[in-house]
Amino acid sequence: MHTFSRSAAHLVLSVGTLASLPALAVDELHYNQISLRAEVSHEVARDLMIVTLYTEEQNADPAKLAADVSTTMNKALAQAKQVKEVTLRQGSRNSYPIYDTKGQKITGWRERAELRLESSDFAALSKLTGELLTDLKMGGMDFAIATPTRKASEDALLKEAVGAFKARAQLATDALGGKSYKIVNLNLNTSGYPQPYMRAPMMMKAASMDSAPVTPEVEAGTSQVSMTADGAIEVLMP
Repeated sequence: MHTFSRSAAHLVLSVGTLASLPALAVDELHYNQISLRAEVSHEVARDLMIVTLYTEEQNADPAKLAADVSTTMNKALAQAKQVKEVTLRQGSRNSYPIYDTKGQKITGWRERAELRLESSDFAALSKLTGELLTDLKMGGMDFAIATPTRKASEDALLKEAVGAFKARAQLATDALGGKSYKIVNLNLNTSGYPQPYMRAPMMMKAASMDSAPVTPEVEAGTSQVSMTADGAIEVLMP
């Protein structure tokens, strides 16, 4: 799950030659400044699965309602804690009044509580999700790039982006007939790392109370991430 494949690097070169400094001596060195841009990219697997489950109930007695919701959530939390591959993050919990048709009198209360589960072990989290769907409802399923995978891909992209920039710098130097170059400035920027995206709940198969738990089928996919190296060099002319 933590591997990523390398795609072709896309390199862009823009050259702007500045006027040489006035000659102060016959053997004075003349510099030209060149702006360069290099971009490299990888396909990186979304290797972190994020599931949001919830319970929502209604009752005229707010105390009874809160107790029922707590009972349901405590049962789910206890069950989820048994799966060591899954990280639990208790989500939001809120309640609000229900009014009569005239909107003046409170006739009841509705409360919703969420449970957020994260794991790089898709099989374990899918199985747990199917089991929890007997008592909870599916709020959504997200996929993201785990922090260690992101760091590893960024490190690899950085090395490649700098190498691509230096290759372009040498190519520009040779094209101008220069002797050598030096880097004036260099900026590195990444893009394409996705925010978790939500799959619609209706795409998930919830288990009914009288049927066996259904394990959701998942396919995380990949994201194309890239790093650009923008900067400027000075070319030493003969």
